[in-house]
Amino acid sequence: MSFFSGFDFFVVLIIALIPAILLGLREKSLRFYRMFLTGAFIFLIYHKSPQELLFLLSYAILALYVVKLYGFLRARYGRNKYIYGHAVLIVLIPLIISKIELFMGQSLLGPDTTIYGFLGLSYIFFRVVQTIMEIYDGVIKDVNGYQFLTFLLFFPSLSSGPIDRSRRFFQDDEKIYTKAEYNELLEQGIVKIVLGLVYKLPLSGTFLYIMNTYMLNKFDPLHVIGYAYFYGFYMFFDFAGYSLMAIGTSYILGIKMPDNFNKPFISIDMKDFWNRWHITLSHWFRDFVFTRFIIDSARKRRFNNRLTAALVGLLLNMTLMGIWHGLEAHYILYGVYHGVLLGITEFYQKKSKFYKIYKDHAIYKICSWFVTLNAVMLGFLIFSGQFSAVVAAFTKYLGQ
Repeated sequence: MSFFSGFDFFVVLIIALIPAILLGLREKSLRFYRMFLTGAFIFLIYHKSPQELLFLLSYAILALYVVKLYGFLRARYGRNKYIYGHAVLIVLIPLIISKIELFMGQSLLGPDTTIYGFLGLSYIFFRVVQTIMEIYDGVIKDVNGYQFLTFLLFFPSLSSGPIDRSRRFFQDDEKIYTKAEYNELLEQGIVKIVLGLVYKLPLSGTFLYIMNTYMLNKFDPLHVIGYAYFYGFYMFFDFAGYSLMAIGTSYILGIKMPDNFNKPFISIDMKDFWNRWHITLSHWFRDFVFTRFIIDSARKRRFNNRLTAALVGLLLNMTLMGIWHGLEAHYILYGVYHGVLLGITEFYQKKSKFYKIYKDHAIYKICSWFVTLNAVMLGFLIFSGQFSAVVAAFTKYLGQ
């Protein structure tokens, strides 16, 4: 059984949501049923891989221990950067080990040892680090252990997001909805699940089939362009479909999880694209990497002006996002590519008189949309891992 995939998962999910619906319509708390369902689905998904289940549970316990201990130390010693840095490092180390081992194809302890990692590690890491950072900021004073574990392991978003924020989740977790409020949530949840199924099954499946059947390993310009576009549309419908089903399920369980996509292919520039694509990921990096880098740079006067700081920050931010996807060259190149594009966009919009004069004109917006769409699709080609093969084929063609 896999999350939001396969007939058996959806049969179990429908049955499991019926008591939640009855509780919600009767204006009862969904808190403890959410916790029960989270435990039940974790067992159903991971029980055939005991080592993966062990890694998941041990990391969750480690995260809880670090968060609680850091909360205590923060209250006792204040904003101590040494303690704060070590708290982040402790929860980061398992992710680093997982990424290195996946890249190497074997455990760091030897070829006969299990590779560390589990489905959802990257997304849990974001939730843990966000909590630690906001404890450091003084925004979060204390964390309830059971509530925190539910936040980390909440099954609809466990494997692939969206990436929720702890304070927002805790507010929903404690809320008891009126019948009218829950009716609205239920309706929205069902619509999102159905739309997600349409995205995930017929649409993403069709783009994947056409791409693999007619365009894969064909390196003439027409097929390369077609592959980039079909891969981009496949990625959107597959991931957005998953996100919609996860969000819809969370709505039915009383958690208003944030949206993850908002019509990304109508974006008129790269900044607009990253405000529409994988929103919870891009906003996480914006809030907890880019913004903090800019503030720290201003405090330490690293750069002569804010624009230079922003350009370096964007490149750093997106490169880290690429590395988060994996240590393979195409993931890192994808991050650098988008960092450069965002830097160019930032510089152009800040310095160009042409942009300031024509940015609101319809023709300019259409041209900007066209350029942005093609830049995005080239990024998907890089992300797919096919870009190096395209470059090699093109180089060979030029050498003939």
